[in-house]
Amino acid sequence: MEFLLSKKVKNVEIPTLRKFFNMLADYPEVINLTVGLPDFLTPAHIKEAGKEAIDHNKTTYTNQAGILELRKAASDYGRIKYGLDYDPQSEIIITNGASEALDISFRTILEEGSEVLLPAPVYPGYEALVTLSGAVPVFMDTSPYDFKVTPELLEKHITDKTRCLVLTNPSNPTGVLLNEEELKDIAAYIEDKDIFVITDEIYSELTYGNHFVSFATLPHMRDRTIAINGLSKSHAMTGWRVGFTYAPSYLTEQMEKVHYFNTVCASTISQYGALKALTDGIDDAIEMKNEYERRKEYTYMRLRDMGLETVHPEGAFYMFPSIKHLKMNSYDFAVKMIDEGKVGVVPGNAFSKFGEGYVRISYAYSMEHLEKGLDRMEAFITKIDNR
Repeated sequence: MEFLLSKKVKNVEIPTLRKFFNMLADYPEVINLTVGLPDFLTPAHIKEAGKEAIDHNKTTYTNQAGILELRKAASDYGRIKYGLDYDPQSEIIITNGASEALDISFRTILEEGSEVLLPAPVYPGYEALVTLSGAVPVFMDTSPYDFKVTPELLEKHITDKTRCLVLTNPSNPTGVLLNEEELKDIAAYIEDKDIFVITDEIYSELTYGNHFVSFATLPHMRDRTIAINGLSKSHAMTGWRVGFTYAPSYLTEQMEKVHYFNTVCASTISQYGALKALTDGIDDAIEMKNEYERRKEYTYMRLRDMGLETVHPEGAFYMFPSIKHLKMNSYDFAVKMIDEGKVGVVPGNAFSKFGEGYVRISYAYSMEHLEKGLDRMEAFITKIDNR
């Protein structure tokens, strides 16, 4: 009966980054630098809010868009942090993580044959969701443009089938941040074109130096933009699975249908934890961000001293060093580094073919963990250089 299975599903593969993470389970001695998983614990007051929800029997379905208190808090959070202006009653949905937010967004705006522009190297989850929606992912090679989307790059790839542009800001895997002027250039280019923009802002609280600007706040962009955020990275709540969408009411009304039939509502217990995160814990991310920045500078210095050319990240907790000079493809390099160097990184081609020649390193780990991992990595690279 296997021949009856959906071809769309069969053609989607488990991401290489997840395969590498799973592979490391067989190598307990390996220092793992693969996953974007905060090493901080969920703040205590958020955990207490979840426990109180259980104790007070807040364990039934909520409104499909989420409890109104939380939507109001998400509206306030977006306004205070980023200048976003969204009605909590009709323009915000609480989702099961940013992943579900992406899914309902794509399924609402895409049709068979629609094209979606993805700035590559890029998080692999987008491609799968676009494909499952019946649309076509179109990868744009950003490496000649310092890993940034530009009007020139868009000009090369936009067609009459283009339905959507995805912006990941800051970027996974490169850590690159699009600043206000760069976003305005993109907005000016697409203003007269009938395309949507999905802006994945899950790392917006983890930016260093430049001020974060949400694409939805730019003139004339609100009506075509779906801004996605969540608490996994900012509040160390990966397992709580809380995300949210900001979109104009005509879009939110349709997205809410998909969300309802997909999952009914986000976890009630998690929603009450999220309410605490977005009110009393609105600045919880600051302490974590300061520590990530310290780790970022240490990791960047170490990679540079190893002779690995690396874009200096302005956000998230990833680095994307080039290994082109080592004359190995990224997959072979990553496998050899597990076997010989006892360090786990993600091969760049996990982020599309345009990531070939790079590897992704996560610095969402303790300094002790990073020091050990980078010491081993340096010894491995020195060994390769001497061959």
